[in-house]
Amino acid sequence: MSKILIRGAKVLGGEPQDVLIDGETIAGIGAGLSGDGTEGATVVDGEGRMVLLPGLVDLHTHLREPGREDSETVLTGTRAAAIGGYTAVHAMANTFPVADTAGVVEQVWRLGKESGYCDVQPVGAVTVGLEGKQLAELGAMADSAARVRVFSDDGKCVDDAVIMRRALEYVKAFDGVVAQHAQEPRLTEGAQMNEGAVSGELGLTGWPAVAEESIIARDILLAAHVGSRVHICHLSTAGSVELVRWAKSKGWDVTAEVTPHHLLLTDELVRTYNPVYKVNPPLRTEADVLALREALADGTIDCVATDHAPHPHEDKDCEWAAAAMGMVGLETALSVVQHTMVDTGLLDWAGVADRMSARPAVIGRLAGHGRPLAEGEPANLVLVDPAYRGVVNPAGFASRSRNTPYEGRELPGRVHATFLRGQATVMDGKLT
Repeated sequence: MSKILIRGAKVLGGEPQDVLIDGETIAGIGAGLSGDGTEGATVVDGEGRMVLLPGLVDLHTHLREPGREDSETVLTGTRAAAIGGYTAVHAMANTFPVADTAGVVEQVWRLGKESGYCDVQPVGAVTVGLEGKQLAELGAMADSAARVRVFSDDGKCVDDAVIMRRALEYVKAFDGVVAQHAQEPRLTEGAQMNEGAVSGELGLTGWPAVAEESIIARDILLAAHVGSRVHICHLSTAGSVELVRWAKSKGWDVTAEVTPHHLLLTDELVRTYNPVYKVNPPLRTEADVLALREALADGTIDCVATDHAPHPHEDKDCEWAAAAMGMVGLETALSVVQHTMVDTGLLDWAGVADRMSARPAVIGRLAGHGRPLAEGEPANLVLVDPAYRGVVNPAGFASRSRNTPYEGRELPGRVHATFLRGQATVMDGKLT
């Protein structure tokens, strides 16, 4: 059993302390730890300024395996996750074949066990083949070795209200949650970007905010009606914020996530016609961005989820209309959150720990992650250097894909070390 002593780290952004890891758990926290317990420990210097957080948890990652290993694999995706400070990710179901059976989710779960860079919790499909017509084997996936608790047809909306109601009723039996990709398909046919002034000027088919908001309104009412849990994926509009805020004021079991890119980027970037900015849901307006930041700060939005969506070069290096939707995000998420939320004073580091670790772990019912930094707790940790400033260079990414919207942009912060159950997966910013 190895010992690691993290010296002089600002636990949750507070005063510098020492943290001793013994085996898989935190063995001690305090100023100036010394004595028998620390003998033989490998020392990691927090330099009195690095911030120690619980390992990050992502509710929304596309690992692409099985079927699209040209974009990403469980191994490369978990490496990217570790570099980004994540100790657990939820792998979305839109693989080939779709993760709609116990066999497929167990395959993804076992690949995660073999990769070793972070825990992989599969997300099961809501409907067979993501086709929205027939419920998938929700109970079998829940009872499988993967113990699935989050179900989503992400990439497609469960637009049939009857199917959605049945799914919400079904998951109650095992305390599951349906994570909805809120997109009314009839309002977004051929849509290329946010519907607004910019889409009108560019002549691109618009994606109206109401296409997201109408589904959210329906689903929070359905969840309340059947007494179930619903989670809103990648919420992107100010109107969606108000709907979730209203649902929470009623005491309904509704949660929501926001992506890093929706906290920073706007539809003005589409003027470049660079397909790297093409994403689902689309980049919205500056007013939406500000509303999302405020909602994350006040807790209306529960967590940050990357929606890490890797694509090979040929699927993005083409004309806008033909390009795939999506951005990679695991390796830059924490830097974007620091830039938009911490450096602006909207969240402190304890708030970051809550929104990027504790809350997503609770929503996903993921034991052992998102835990307090305290003696006896699992040593799933990330040590961040918030003073670091660097220009994003996708050539150095651990992900197999390079479709980042931040190439050439300076962002703050860097993950110095990541620990999964006491084992360093990243040290000095590099994979171990």
